[in-house]
Amino acid sequence: MIEFLGLCVQNLIKSFRYLLSGHLRFSEVISKAASISYDSLPISLIITFITAAVIAIQVSKQFLMSGAESYIGGTIAIVLIREIAPGFVALAIGARAGTAISAEIANMQVTSQVDAMKTLKVDPVGYYFTPRIIAAAVTVPMVVLLAEFIGTLGGMFVSHATINLHPARYMHSVWAWLSTRDIYISLLKASIFGALIALVCATQGYETKGGAKEVGISTTQAAILSTIYMLIADFLINLVFYIK
Repeated sequence: MIEFLGLCVQNLIKSFRYLLSGHLRFSEVISKAASISYDSLPISLIITFITAAVIAIQVSKQFLMSGAESYIGGTIAIVLIREIAPGFVALAIGARAGTAISAEIANMQVTSQVDAMKTLKVDPVGYYFTPRIIAAAVTVPMVVLLAEFIGTLGGMFVSHATINLHPARYMHSVWAWLSTRDIYISLLKASIFGALIALVCATQGYETKGGAKEVGISTTQAAILSTIYMLIADFLINLVFYIK
C-alpha cells in the first residue's frame, strides 16, 4: 500500500503539471463530472435519505422516553453532516464511478491505447487523470450538499411519523446545534474524497497489465483501495478539525 501511495502521489503531481500546462479541455471536465457525480446522484440521495430515516427510527423513542425529543433534529443533523453524508456519498460514488474509471483506464492500458498516446507525445497520466480528478473534487461536494438536505428532511419526516415530533421543533434543534463550520468541513471532506477516489481508481487502472481477467481484478482492487484510503483520510481530517 505504501508503494501504491507513492504512485498516486507521482500521478497527482503529473496531473497538476498537466493542468498548469493549459492543455486541459473544459468540455472533458464537464463530461467526466456528469459520469462521476450526476449519474451517481440518485443512488447517493437514496442511501442518505434511508440512513437518516433509520437513525431517526433508532433514536426517536429513546429520546422521547428521556424527555430529550427536542434534541433529535440536532443529533441527526450533526451525525449526518459531519460523517454520514460525505462518507456514504463517497462510498456510493466510489462503488459506481470509481470502478468505472479503473475499468476504463485498465482497458485502455491492456489494449495499448496508453502506448499510442505516448507515441503522440501526450502524457497519458495528465490526459486521463486530470479531468477526472478535477471533476470529482468539484462535483462530489455538490452531491454531498444535496444529500445533507435530503437526509435532514428524511429524519424530520420519520421523527414526525414515529413520535409525532413537530417539524418546527425538529428544525429548531437542527439550527441550534449545527454550525456553518460543520458544513464547510463536510464539503472539504467531500472534495478530498472525490479527488482521492478518482486518483486511486485511475492509478489502479493505469497499473493494470495483462488482459480481460486482469481488468476485472484491477477493478475490484480499485474499489477496495479507494475505500481504505478514503477511510484513512476521513480519520485524519477528523483528527485535524475535531480534536482540540
